[in-house]
Amino acid sequence: MFEGLKNKLKGVRSRFGASIEEHIEESPVVSLPSQEIYAGEESSHQAESIPEDHQVGELSGKRIPPSGKETNPQKDGFFTKVKTLVTEREFILSEKDLEEPLFELEMILLESDVALSVTDAIIAHMRQSLIGNHRKIRQSPDEIVTAALKNALREVLGEGLDLVGFIRSHEKPVKILFTGVNGTGKTTSIAKVGAFLRKEGFSVVIGAGDTYRAGATEQIRVHAERLGIRLIHHQEGADPSAVLFDAVEYAQAHGVDVVLADTAGRFHNRANLMSQLEKIRRIFKPDLIFYVDEATAGNDAVVRAAEFEKTIGADGVMLTKVDMDKKGGSAISIAHTIGKPLVFLGVGQEYEDIVHFTPDLIINEILGDDA
Repeated sequence: MFEGLKNKLKGVRSRFGASIEEHIEESPVVSLPSQEIYAGEESSHQAESIPEDHQVGELSGKRIPPSGKETNPQKDGFFTKVKTLVTEREFILSEKDLEEPLFELEMILLESDVALSVTDAIIAHMRQSLIGNHRKIRQSPDEIVTAALKNALREVLGEGLDLVGFIRSHEKPVKILFTGVNGTGKTTSIAKVGAFLRKEGFSVVIGAGDTYRAGATEQIRVHAERLGIRLIHHQEGADPSAVLFDAVEYAQAHGVDVVLADTAGRFHNRANLMSQLEKIRRIFKPDLIFYVDEATAGNDAVVRAAEFEKTIGADGVMLTKVDMDKKGGSAISIAHTIGKPLVFLGVGQEYEDIVHFTPDLIINEILGDDA
């Protein structure tokens, strides 16, 4: 996933590292306060060579060996006071030092369909993390840049949603409503979520709320039969709210844990269809609303998700076709833009080709073995 973005970021990380390395070489050496230690004439070691049972007299400053007799370091020549000058190089990066790689990073993110507001947030985090801070030279330049980039990505990706924990702690049945535009793989995604929840030990029923699209009920019926999940459906053209109401009734009567509700795909700018979706929400009373879109749509997916969230609401996002998305912009942008977590990523055609989102999942994918 995200091969294009991964390769581009590898290049800009190298340029960040080169800029930091150049600045380190030009940084002055800082002298720290000298330290006084005692060294024996017959030993090349410093403070650590002095036996622990040789104590310094509290008032006289003389050494008292185990025999109890005092010794004079200057007279006896056994101990010699040595002053060591500790030096360490530290550096401070300025805006000018990182101006070019920061600009290049900004262009890479925008070209990869990362939303402008998210790009701005990442660049701001990189500036705050790298510029103006006193640093000791203990990490390599690449480690410094990678750590800053990881933290910036984690900040915009968010923490995700622990769906399994939510279901276990919530009153049953948990009702999940799926919304989205036409052709983004919403119905197949519902089947994948059903398979995922069954593996987690939950019982599931699906409500066939897409009653207008020709063949929609048949499509979800095939998935349900393959997975061994009960499907509640009415005839074509029926009121979807009635179908989903019956699905909840069935779940309550049979002790089912989760109701997954399919709906007809619709665009956010079709007022009549969005009004129908509002009716479904009032009657179905979902505990969670998941917006489904395809990762390959890039910024269009981000814009549509924001409109759906504003109009009907959303508690999480599922992105399909993530395995086909070489840019990665929507996966990075969508949670930060609408303020709702990513929940699932669809990464293939099979039922098991679904990944429960965590920020490290994308960070490790984008930054490779260095994350």
